[in-house]
Amino acid sequence: MVYIKKYKNYIFIPFLIKAFYIFATLEIKIQTMELSHIEHIGIAVKSIDEARKYYEDVLGLKCYAIEEVKEQKVKTAFFKIGQTKIELLESTDPEGPVGKFIEKKGEGIHHIAFATKNIEKVLQTLDADGVNLIDKAPRKGAEGLDIAFIHPKSTFGVLTEICEDKNQK
Repeated sequence: MVYIKKYKNYIFIPFLIKAFYIFATLEIKIQTMELSHIEHIGIAVKSIDEARKYYEDVLGLKCYAIEEVKEQKVKTAFFKIGQTKIELLESTDPEGPVGKFIEKKGEGIHHIAFATKNIEKVLQTLDADGVNLIDKAPRKGAEGLDIAFIHPKSTFGVLTEICEDKNQK
C-alpha cells in the first residue's frame, strides 16, 4: 500500500512542476508586455482639413496638434478623448505608407496603438514569440514618441503600433 502512495506522488510531482512552469511563464509574459492603454487610433484621410471639420464641428473635439513626420511621409492631426487620442493621417506622398493604404483600401481606420513604458522589452517579447514585426527596433514617430509596428499578418488583419513616451517615465 505504501508503494502505491509513493508511486502516485511521483506521477503528481511532474504535473506540479509543469503547472508551475506554465503559470510562471504567463506571469513573466504579462510583466514583460506592460501595455498600459490604447495610446491612439490612427485614421487615414485624404485631407486633414476636411476630416477635421467632422471631429471638431460634429463630435466637438479640439485638435491640439498638427505636425509632419517627414520620415513616414505623413502629416498628422491629434484629438484627445479621455486617455485616448485620435490621430488623423494625411499622406504627403502617394508612395508613402498612408498614401498606399488609401489607394488600396480608402479612408478609414489605419492602425491601433498601444502605450508601454518599455518598448524594447515588448518588441523582444513579441519577436521571441514569432510575431511578424515591421520594426524590430523603435523609431521616432509623431509627438516625439518611440514607435514600432507589428505586421497585420500577425494581428488578425489589424496594423498595430507600440508607443513609448520617453518623457513620461
